Amino acid sequence: MHNEAVLATRRAVLALLPLSLAASTLLLTGCDGGGGGGAGPAAPSVIAPGRPGEDAATLSADEAAKARPDDTPNTADLSYTANMIAHHEQALVMTAYADTRASGTKVRALAARIDAAQGPEIRTMTAWLKENGGASPAAGHDHDHASMPGMATPAQLAALRAARGPAFDRLFLRLMIAHHEGAVTMATEVLSEGRNVQVGEWASEVIAQQTAEIGRMRSLT
Repeated sequence: MHNEAVLATRRAVLALLPLSLAASTLLLTGCDGGGGGGAGPAAPSVIAPGRPGEDAATLSADEAAKARPDDTPNTADLSYTANMIAHHEQALVMTAYADTRASGTKVRALAARIDAAQGPEIRTMTAWLKENGGASPAAGHDHDHASMPGMATPAQLAALRAARGPAFDRLFLRLMIAHHEGAVTMATEVLSEGRNVQVGEWASEVIAQQTAEIGRMRSLT
């Protein structure tokens, strides 16, 4: 819940400050005295949301600009995105086996849903990484990704590729549950260490979606 609150605060401040500035003519701190002879209206104020449990603050336009959170991706954001691309890529390797090796429609349908969700996410994250100067995942293929949480070993992938029928189903579910649990761990970490709102939203989606899928997969074991 703490991570969700932090992300919500980041998103709220980023979204509300520009809107408040655009509507600032409604928030004047002074008036012209009514007779036209005064010094004119005072500089507008901006209402900035507080942290969870705290009151909102009234800021000048200059103070609001300075208070806007720094959304520049940090090392944690860039590393998470590059690693999650590689993580998703391995998931697609495993789901590709299911079409011809799974024993029934439930596992094949599950694999198809994972493939449909994670394929577009890979493309989106790859484009974002390029735009933000992160290292291309392709450049890191020589790096051993086995240290990432939930990644299957080459031996496990070989065993999955060789399996058929119920044996495939059991191994696929066991490996994919561990894979999803690893993704949730990675997403939880970047929510506390990263600062980019877009990456935070992706991480929150990973936690929600893959936690739900873990529950479905466990019901099939």
